[in-house]
Amino acid sequence: MRRFAVLFICLTLLSCQKPAGNEMISKDDSTSISWLALGDSYTIGQGVNSSERFPAQTLELLKLRKIKTAQLTYIATTGWTSAELDKSISQQNLANYDFVTVLIGVNDQFQGIDTSVYSKNFKSILNKAIQLTRGESQHVLVLSIPDYSLSPEGKKLDTTKIKKEIDLFNVLNKKLANNFKCQYLDITVLGREAKANPAWVAKDGLHPSAIAYNNWAEQIRLFIVR
Repeated sequence: MRRFAVLFICLTLLSCQKPAGNEMISKDDSTSISWLALGDSYTIGQGVNSSERFPAQTLELLKLRKIKTAQLTYIATTGWTSAELDKSISQQNLANYDFVTVLIGVNDQFQGIDTSVYSKNFKSILNKAIQLTRGESQHVLVLSIPDYSLSPEGKKLDTTKIKKEIDLFNVLNKKLANNFKCQYLDITVLGREAKANPAWVAKDGLHPSAIAYNNWAEQIRLFIVR
């Protein structure tokens, strides 16, 4: 099974990072995980059912490995910027988690928020995320910001500007993830490789579809277990 997973990712996602022995949690067949999903519309799954969000789909894939879910908590709202996410985390009375995902920044880019402000907020979010994994930074997975300029609604805007700025924000969040010794997954490349596939876009013409989230889930699963 492991050999097949590695072969799959090598053949289909050569430009995307893979765990390469840095899986966050090594689990046996009798354990469960708790997951905190931090983000915005991409995490909450705007445009899809709750069961089709990428965290929910990842957990369904893990069930095939007999890994159960102890708890899945979302702190994510459509339209949130990094500042709003950071503030919301501080306002919650959160327990510790085995695994935390962070996907935030598209609304910072859309609203023209300066990258220095985003970097400051992102550092604060990562600090909180690491604390919630009991200091296990490798149990925090940062996901890159998708390129919404490829969507039907995004194409109505300045696509060159969007792509350039999304790339800049992703350079920053990847650098910070590395500095904090967190894991990083480039999902932006997934959308760009599927740019001619309308099945990757939800009915709202802007957000990823359940099919797109399933592709994210396939990659995230490999970061969680061996």
